[in-house]
Amino acid sequence: MSAWTVIDHEEVPSGGLASITFSSIPATYTDLAILVSGRCTTTDTTATLAFNTGGTYTRRTLLGSGSAATSNTSAVDFRISKSNDTASTFGNTLIYVPNYAGATAKSYSVDTVNENNATAANQAITAGLWDQTAAITTVVLDAVSGDFAEFSSATIYGILKGSSGGVTVS
Repeated sequence: MSAWTVIDHEEVPSGGLASITFSSIPATYTDLAILVSGRCTTTDTTATLAFNTGGTYTRRTLLGSGSAATSNTSAVDFRISKSNDTASTFGNTLIYVPNYAGATAKSYSVDTVNENNATAANQAITAGLWDQTAAITTVVLDAVSGDFAEFSSATIYGILKGSSGGVTVS
């Protein structure tokens, strides 16, 4: 049996934070999962993700706004709710990185949505590849414009595969 183990958890204090950084990630797990509950202090719904430093990210994203779907290959990003979205709503994101400590390029997936109980909201799914072969030891989540608002949070989990090769949550 395997489990999701909290490596680190960050909650944004009063006044906000421009970025959330997880560093010194141990290479003792099979996979990483990062859960983000985010809201921005400006009217931007975009936050970005970076592993360690350097490297090239390639990705394919399917983005839906409730009325249309598009795809793109721009920078690695995810959605957070913006300051003028419905009060007290937060965008939600799951970033999954299998074999993060392996000696090959790192694949990742992102499932994200910004919440807004009014008009349009965006949701996206992404499949990507980071071309570096070093183990991921740092993850930086950055609010593109403004800061992550108070009460935003992010948690990084280490995941071990079970004896059957599957992953279970306990």
